Amino acid sequence: MKALVLGARGAVGVAVVAALRADGHEVATAGRRGDVDVVLDVQAADASARLAQAARGHDVVINASGVESRALAGLSALVDVSASAAYLRELRAASPGGARAVGGAGLAPGLSTLLVAALETRPGDDVDVAVSLGAGEAHGPAAVAWTAGLVGREVVSAPAGERAVNLRERRRLPGRAGRHATFLRADFPDHDLIGVERGVAVRSYLAVDVPWLTWAMRAAAYVPGGGRVVAAAPHLGGTTWSVSATHRRTGQALGVQGSGQSAATGVLAALAATRLVESGVPGMGSMASVAGWEDAVAALRRHDASVEHWQRR
Repeated sequence: MKALVLGARGAVGVAVVAALRADGHEVATAGRRGDVDVVLDVQAADASARLAQAARGHDVVINASGVESRALAGLSALVDVSASAAYLRELRAASPGGARAVGGAGLAPGLSTLLVAALETRPGDDVDVAVSLGAGEAHGPAAVAWTAGLVGREVVSAPAGERAVNLRERRRLPGRAGRHATFLRADFPDHDLIGVERGVAVRSYLAVDVPWLTWAMRAAAYVPGGGRVVAAAPHLGGTTWSVSATHRRTGQALGVQGSGQSAATGVLAALAATRLVESGVPGMGSMASVAGWEDAVAALRRHDASVEHWQRR
């Protein structure tokens, strides 16, 4: 497989490139500047034409830049790591007929989507997704801006017409090793990506591995300009992450945990790209359209033996 990786010099992009090359795939790197095969800015006025030209001869393009650009909708095979519900809706609507794409191919959405898909649900059920991230891991400007942009903003993909504000509502949910912790409502779009098609209300929640920082994020959600506070928060804590999905009616729960959010995201994006090319499935789908949660765990463990999973029935 031949892949073009956008944002290849970033933390996630480096991990995508490494995972693909480790599996024997041919990779071309792209970015706005620096030591890359293709210099390309996906926000430039001529981005659509430049992307089309750069993508020629490649089986798939992976957007690991963290930049959300409608210009990507013109590609025939795309994996986008983005986590924004509004952007993924726009990308789906703008994608041409016959295009193949996976939207949301990281930890959340991505691994979270696979966990929701693996639960034994029926229409009308409720599922809670809990995402815990390591507060000590440094992230690129796009990821920081996305998190800061949540503060005080309404959840875009809230089910059943609910009105919810990011980082205000709290809920006790299973996190690392299934131990319960406090999580805050956050706008990961799993409801759009898989909940709607299955008739299941999916609500997502976020925490970091330092409890007082989670509470500080909640406080910032009530303060004007709180997003700037979150963006400037120090990198305290570790690099561990966990993702779980819990079925409210049955109590069934699945969880996966590891270390290094960017590295894990890169592995999952590489898996999505490989499976997308292999399957040839048309249309824009989620990770669940090309892979299962066991596939994701196996891929993560090939690159990081410390990855673990748990389940509760």
